[in-house]
Amino acid sequence: MMISRAQLDFVKGKVTAGAQPWASAYTQMLNSRYASLSRTPAPRATVECGSYSNPNNGCTDEREDAIAAYTDALIWYIGGNSAYAQKSIALMDAWSATIKAHTNSNAPLQTGWAGSVWPRAAEIIRYTYSSWPNQARFATMLRNVYLPTVIAGSSSNGNWELSMMEAAVGISVFLEDRASYDRAITRFKARTAAYVYVTADGSQPKYPPVGSVDTRAELISYWQGQSTFVDGLSQETCRDFVHTGYGLSAISHVAETTRIQGEDLWPEVSERMRHALGFHTKFENGTAVPANICGGSVVKGLGPVSEVAYNALANRLGIAMSNSKTYTESRRPQGTNNLFVAWETLTHANNPA
Repeated sequence: MMISRAQLDFVKGKVTAGAQPWASAYTQMLNSRYASLSRTPAPRATVECGSYSNPNNGCTDEREDAIAAYTDALIWYIGGNSAYAQKSIALMDAWSATIKAHTNSNAPLQTGWAGSVWPRAAEIIRYTYSSWPNQARFATMLRNVYLPTVIAGSSSNGNWELSMMEAAVGISVFLEDRASYDRAITRFKARTAAYVYVTADGSQPKYPPVGSVDTRAELISYWQGQSTFVDGLSQETCRDFVHTGYGLSAISHVAETTRIQGEDLWPEVSERMRHALGFHTKFENGTAVPANICGGSVVKGLGPVSEVAYNALANRLGIAMSNSKTYTESRRPQGTNNLFVAWETLTHANNPA
């Protein structure tokens, strides 16, 4: 999911040749704490995550061990050092031998974030490394601990459900579970359509696919009090760009996975995503916020989330995206948000595969 072998081979060739921006992105990854071969996994049977990470009992450990496993898998494939494959396996094995549940109010989101990253590492190792004796146990962990929570969806802010659907889709790919994949994609489509507004939706955004929001007044409240709707506005724009970035990132990850799986939802989500990226990066790049958008004031911080979508939309589909181009290229190499986004300049910058 999210990155194909052909894309990995493209990256490997660029890194080997010392080409930019991939070489600097690879160095950034190698120099990160996630690439340490001395990392000690910190699994626990119950990961307890409260609102705003209070309490945080294993939440950061789980997310960062998952990112480390993915980081190690990438380094193994690109650099060829089997020690990194073995470290990725050690991290995955430690958690699959231990974790039983996620609890407290942020459990669904935590399950979505970690559940989005674990399968990325697992797919690379599964298909490129010679031996993983506990692979079946890892699959059982994904099926029993993660999938039931994420596939149920959420009526919270849209970034929750989008991340949960990303996890559900990725897990379903790893498990080769077509029924779960189809269920997750159906909810993903509905939530994406309700998360980003475009003029074709009519006078207001679509209602979310689950929950009690079903009147215009409730919808305006759900959209953080915003009552003027313009192309590319997201349900969380007037909350802050950080959470909006989470949602847009998850959309891009799922769309990229569907392309690899032969379905390719990029054409279907392209209108929403090109407007959403352009709208938010315009303000990140310095354009003044008009009074009719969030009262003329926004909280910026979109994050390292634009490479996958920019590559798909601008490079593959040929859509002119000047604001997104400026934002993306000026922030290379885009690293990690330490939650579920990692190393996407390396994996997706100008990647034609």
